[in-house]
Amino acid sequence: MAELVIDVQNLSRTFGDLVAVNNVSFQVEAGAIFGLLGPNGSGKSTIIRMLCGVLPPSGGSASVLGYDVSNDAEQIKRRIGYMSQQFSLYADLSVSENIDFYGRIYGLSERRLQSRRQVVLELTSLEDRTDQLAGTLSGGWKQRLALACALIHEPEVLYLDEPTAGIDPVARRELWDLLFDLAAEGVTLLVTTHYMDEAERCSKVAYLAQSRLLVCGKPDELKTLPEVTPPGTKRWELSSPQPTEILRRASRDENIMDSTLFGQRVHLLVKEKLSSHDLEGLFADAGQIDDLHPTVPTLEDVFVTLSRAAESNPEKKPIIHSESGVVPLPPEESEPPPASTPHEETLPEIKETSPPVLSQVGRKAANTWNGLGAILVKEFAHIRREPTTLFFMFVVPVLQTIIFGYAIDTQIEQIPTIVYDLDGRSAGRELTSAFANTNTFEIIGRAYDSESFRRALTSGRAKVGICIPPDYSERLLRGEQVSVQILIDGSDSQIATTALNAANLLGVNISIDLARARGEASPTVPARDETGKAALPIEMRPRLLYNPDLESSHFFVPGLVGIILQLVTLFLTSFAIVREREKGTLEQLFVTPVGKAGLLLGKLTPYALLGFIETLIVLVMMVYLFGVPITGQLSSLLLLSMLFLVCALGLGILVSTLAKTQLQAIQFAFIIMLPSVLLSGFMFPRAQMPTPIYLATFGIPVTYFIEILRGIVLRGADLPDLFPQVLGLLACCGVIFAWSLARFRKQLG
Repeated sequence: MAELVIDVQNLSRTFGDLVAVNNVSFQVEAGAIFGLLGPNGSGKSTIIRMLCGVLPPSGGSASVLGYDVSNDAEQIKRRIGYMSQQFSLYADLSVSENIDFYGRIYGLSERRLQSRRQVVLELTSLEDRTDQLAGTLSGGWKQRLALACALIHEPEVLYLDEPTAGIDPVARRELWDLLFDLAAEGVTLLVTTHYMDEAERCSKVAYLAQSRLLVCGKPDELKTLPEVTPPGTKRWELSSPQPTEILRRASRDENIMDSTLFGQRVHLLVKEKLSSHDLEGLFADAGQIDDLHPTVPTLEDVFVTLSRAAESNPEKKPIIHSESGVVPLPPEESEPPPASTPHEETLPEIKETSPPVLSQVGRKAANTWNGLGAILVKEFAHIRREPTTLFFMFVVPVLQTIIFGYAIDTQIEQIPTIVYDLDGRSAGRELTSAFANTNTFEIIGRAYDSESFRRALTSGRAKVGICIPPDYSERLLRGEQVSVQILIDGSDSQIATTALNAANLLGVNISIDLARARGEASPTVPARDETGKAALPIEMRPRLLYNPDLESSHFFVPGLVGIILQLVTLFLTSFAIVREREKGTLEQLFVTPVGKAGLLLGKLTPYALLGFIETLIVLVMMVYLFGVPITGQLSSLLLLSMLFLVCALGLGILVSTLAKTQLQAIQFAFIIMLPSVLLSGFMFPRAQMPTPIYLATFGIPVTYFIEILRGIVLRGADLPDLFPQVLGLLACCGVIFAWSLARFRKQLG
């Protein structure tokens, strides 16, 4: 008996309430071409994914090369090849780069990779297309490339999920010629297809319908099943220019059990008592009959007949055809016969490309980091081929820094002001000049009547209106208190607050100057300065540290470094993984022995390096464009920036585990960025926020990094000063990565 390579027993898979695979059992022998047929949604692709180890079964069991698909998935992946239903290689990599990538994923040395590359290129006739981008290949050549990548490591089992879908007949035939050559070399193939002519070429076929296995056996033997041509019936083939009319007549006759249209031909299953003369008479009025002869059932006849029988009797057991004839499938509760169970000692010798036998711990560690170098090379190739990524990484942050650095300014100056001077004398003009000299108010005009004064404010042309009373000068001379009306537009709270504070401060200063001038002549005053002049009893001498000129850029630009770094790394990292999931390349990677750590670290490292370069660029702009000096240790700043980059990359991984599409990735990324901008202290002081929101800000990583940036850049703080912020950033980083890694699995469900 030939050695069993695939053994499937009562395999099932559900997705919630949906039953995708229902109690399926079959076996595949070494060197066979096993065809898995059935309509869309019957469970073919789901079975292949379970046999590849990327989708855990919900019930039953399956083994490949003696390894259990649930417990030994990583061992299986080293010895199988997989060609997915859709083209799932990298369109922006060349033919040679795609082949080299998969060779490195499987751990081939450079010498071995060079040898195998030449072999698969010759096998698939791709020698003249090595430098062509995969995305520019036609459908047939794409399938050849996919096959070359699946064969690069000399797999013992090859899964092909509808390999000829969407390609022309010539390419289909050439691809099947390749498959026959592989089978002749001892490779076991499991192929899904919709084409009956391809099913005829398989050494054994299984037909699925409604998630159940209906029949399994050799094509020629299945055609002889009594269920296909029951006793007392016979099959005929009829050709006619009006086949649809023939079909309509046949459906109304009780002696015709079944009729199927094949172009201009009609296949009939009729009672044996009907002769050719009877059939010609039956269809005499339906049009000319060109040919009528007995025929044997096709595979399509087999599957159509059995599908209809299954619909009428869903509980019927599938038909399994063996060398000794038709036998029923064992019931669910029975164990598979011992003779059909593959054992470790009967497995073929592991090929040169297979990994050495390791201890369980050593094997797990090796699997975890496997493929890191291949992923790194591939990611840098992607970045090199995508100018938009480099633009987003380097040009966009520079533009954001310039725009935010210049546009965001908390120093509100030159507030448009209208003056309505009813006094008209020197004292009123001096008061107007005092307002203009503060640089907070800009006198844009004078009003000469109350209506124009009101219109200037209601139209928004002026934000502040100064109304000087007609007795302003007289009351000052008499030493009486005089009121000056200041009308402020409160529609913009920041401008209104600035104008209110500046007006009150100006009033106090003018009053103090007037009081001092009158106190000079008085024999008693509250206090005198060292020169003997009248002075206030207490003199406050404030001194501004770290930002003495109150430049807004000194406050915003350091915080902007953190916001930009998170924005860019979050979007690029999440998109890099989600994009692969959408294109199907992530599923293709899951079938390979690449480790989880190797996959994630390989994808994140290039973006971490680019993010660090971006950090240097933004810091250089901060120092030389905005004049913000770094007063603390640059080494501490760069070290903590790398820590934040790792944390931001972890956020990108987390988004990629939550989002299934790039649109969802954008939505999740904005959900993260919105509180990062508004609640991190970048724009608004956190201490002034309501207590629940203030407490929530401690869960935002960029909150700690902004404090670190401002501490080192502006205040010259060192690591002991920033210990709470560093500790908080480390905690966020640990939680985010633990959550991300817990959600990220090398499986589809």
